[in-house]
Amino acid sequence: MGKYLVQFSKKAIKDLQVIKKSGTKSDKDKIENFLIDLENEPRKGLGNPEQLKYYDGEVWSRRINKKDRFIYEIYEEEKLTVVIQSLGHYGDK
Repeated sequence: MGKYLVQFSKKAIKDLQVIKKSGTKSDKDKIENFLIDLENEPRKGLGNPEQLKYYDGEVWSRRINKKDRFIYEIYEEEKLTVVIQSLGHYGDK
């Protein structure tokens, strides 16, 4: 078990179900590795993690593929990361 607890929004759960059903093996493998990174060190790892500007809180993004981004927020005091979405690009669907 890592240093951070990982939780999922309802949208993230729906997005992950879509990816599980029809996503590529490469995307599924990346997401699995992202989740491991989020438990241990959410600011470093695969997918070119970058902190997003113009958001309240500490919101980060990782690249799944050209079109989709893994968006999550870090709550440092609670040692918690919340996955917000995993399909689309910063909410532009």
